[in-house]
Amino acid sequence: MLKFIFGILMLTFLVKKWWFIQHWMYIFSFFFSFLCMREFYRVAESSVLSLDSLSYILILLSFWVVSLLMSASMKIYNQKNFKEFFNLVSLSLLLFLIMSFSASDYFLFYISFEASLIPTLMLILGWGYQPERVQAGVYMLFYTLFASLPLLVSFLGIYNTMGSLTIGMNSNIIVMKEFSSCLWYLFTIFAFVVKLPMYMVHLWLPKAHVEAPVAGSMILAGVLLKLGGYGLIRVLMLFEIMEKSLSWVWVGFSLSGGVIVSLMCLRQVDMKSLIAYSSVAHMSMVLSGLMVLGVWGLNGAIFVMVGHGLCSSGLFCIANMVYERLGSRSMLVNKGLLSFMPSMSLWWFLLSVGNMAAPPSLNLLGEVSLIMSVVSWSKVSLVMVMLLSFFSAAYSLYMFSLSQHGHYYNCVYSCCSGKVREYLVLMLHWLPLNMIILNSSVMIY
Repeated sequence: MLKFIFGILMLTFLVKKWWFIQHWMYIFSFFFSFLCMREFYRVAESSVLSLDSLSYILILLSFWVVSLLMSASMKIYNQKNFKEFFNLVSLSLLLFLIMSFSASDYFLFYISFEASLIPTLMLILGWGYQPERVQAGVYMLFYTLFASLPLLVSFLGIYNTMGSLTIGMNSNIIVMKEFSSCLWYLFTIFAFVVKLPMYMVHLWLPKAHVEAPVAGSMILAGVLLKLGGYGLIRVLMLFEIMEKSLSWVWVGFSLSGGVIVSLMCLRQVDMKSLIAYSSVAHMSMVLSGLMVLGVWGLNGAIFVMVGHGLCSSGLFCIANMVYERLGSRSMLVNKGLLSFMPSMSLWWFLLSVGNMAAPPSLNLLGEVSLIMSVVSWSKVSLVMVMLLSFFSAAYSLYMFSLSQHGHYYNCVYSCCSGKVREYLVLMLHWLPLNMIILNSSVMIY
């Protein structure tokens, strides 16, 4: 299967035609979804690459989001803004993501994990909108690199002790005895916590989102944040004893940080900034569910990661559609959009209620699983979970009501209510977000 994937990618690299790449990505994503893999064990595709159900669903998400971002970035094609190089960067990022999710070796995973930073940086610096994109790129680069160097030292130490870096190795007891020190555990976990990101190491994310083009925001929210959760799932098995003794620290930080970030969402006036901060709030629930080390928490984290990837990517896409028409992301300017784009208001509503985990979205199933996992672990966490769920609905309604209602901007007389391509992109975000819940067993790990 992976050989076929890489063959398709090489073909698209060689052709370099926008329409060809876009159509092939959609067709392959559609057919790849039929090859549903439900095995919990890893199926070796080669000596260094393998797949299991978690890898499969995240690779499928990567293909789908990259297909959608190319449809959403038609402005680059129409303005001939280095469109061939944009295709090359997008496909390179997809290649590194596939290698990260399918690596059967911790060292290859580390290399692919870090290599995905380079195309993302190119997207922000090359096609960003404002001069502050350089500062945003530097923030993202140094936050990630600073946290990742200790992870490399940790992997080398594991190889020195175990003689192997294979993911899912059975000799967990030896690893837990050797690396029971708190410092070693933090070295390994910290890189993925920054990538997720957790509150207090999240400052790079809003800056990167605000300055990135729509393609950068979609791939960053849709897939790149999931690398942090995927890495945590893969490495927590090595430090089970230490994790059980320190899980209260992570759950406390993530839940309290999520509530604080939710309050910050309520005072944002920039659309992209609000959506970016809401990503931090959602990922705080994912982190708390993973650190509890329960089956409900693990499956809930996977549900929320996939649901958030589709919903947040769609919100960034529709915010960019408004920005292309009005030239501003400020909700103080973008008021009364219901009068200018009445058809688009339906998609604003559908994606906003998906962001607050309303039924029947996949976010609802994930958040119910996470709440059950965290509350059964500790009844004290119930208060923070209640606040987090309440404010999630509050800032989603705040974003929808402030943008769609009110007095419109006097300088705008008319604008296009929406093109067929834009409605198609939004529908392809919303449909899987609400239809996967009908057969959610394909994502249970």
